[in-house]
Amino acid sequence: MPNTELTARVELDVADRTFRSGLLLDLLSALRRTAAGDLIALTGRDAAAVDSDLDAWSRLTGHSIVSRTTNADGTRWVIRHGAATADGGDARPLGERLWLYVNFHCNLHCDYCCVRSSPTARRRELGLDRVRRIAREAPPLGVRELFVTGGEPFLLDDIDDIVIALAEAAPVTLLTNAMLFRGPRLAALNRLPRERVTLQISLDSSDPVLHDAHRGNGAWQRAVDGIEVARAKGFRVRLAATVATDEDEARFTTFLDARQVAAEDRVIRRVALRGAAASGVALSRADLVPEITITAEGVYWHPVGADDDDLLVTRDILPLASAFDAVREHAAREGAHRDRLATVFHCA
Repeated sequence: MPNTELTARVELDVADRTFRSGLLLDLLSALRRTAAGDLIALTGRDAAAVDSDLDAWSRLTGHSIVSRTTNADGTRWVIRHGAATADGGDARPLGERLWLYVNFHCNLHCDYCCVRSSPTARRRELGLDRVRRIAREAPPLGVRELFVTGGEPFLLDDIDDIVIALAEAAPVTLLTNAMLFRGPRLAALNRLPRERVTLQISLDSSDPVLHDAHRGNGAWQRAVDGIEVARAKGFRVRLAATVATDEDEARFTTFLDARQVAAEDRVIRRVALRGAAASGVALSRADLVPEITITAEGVYWHPVGADDDDLLVTRDILPLASAFDAVREHAAREGAHRDRLATVFHCA
């Protein structure tokens, strides 16, 4: 489960109660006292008797379990009221898109970073040698797109070699805050093949004050300057915003419309209650379409939780075929569970 202790709207101490002895009534009462998106926590002492029934109830009702922790007081489950409002991803063949976290250290300390990147974060570099092997092994497995992210990838001295190696295997989308395009890093940018590399640049708002409130003073202007550099160098640029509300999304959409940014070159996503975020959409594995994600520490279910144990699939990155098989096995178990639940209610 996520490594962060989540704050819930309702806290229930259910002691030794289970679904056989009144726990379901506790949950229904909590749902009546909360709204969609709120979190409900329950702490109990009999985890073995609760786990499977709570998981089945969660999957049947759509109230996802987004965290599970155990301490001296017992086991604490955190449940989201209602379905996730975030976009969990488009259905596509598993493994067609492959995400690589090439590092975790960053020049910014964004207050909602889903993987806790910052100037003081452990670097956890994937490394050029492993990247080259991934580039060799990915195409035969059906990989058609590669996404490179961090941290801030342009903090790596060899980011140009990394991206060039990957671009030989498949088109690359390189995620960046675009704030470092000068000196050696501008030279690295210049080396990248325009026809195979798209830059996805973070710009959270048309309002510099709102953007800087989350990312740091001066970040908005430096990002805008970086966007202009990238475009002047001939790169396709996608703009990606992380927003907290419908109003923020609407304002940013108007901003993009006015600048005639094509629909395929804009990404607007909600803050996920992961990593450094204190609020946002709480997401569990069941909410997320699997997007195979590789970091220096393992293979993860989805890039939004690539620093959280609940989305870790395996610590073994290579060979890549084995990593893909592990994700497919997890996906098959998720599907089998849903199929079993579908037989609970019989109409005849």
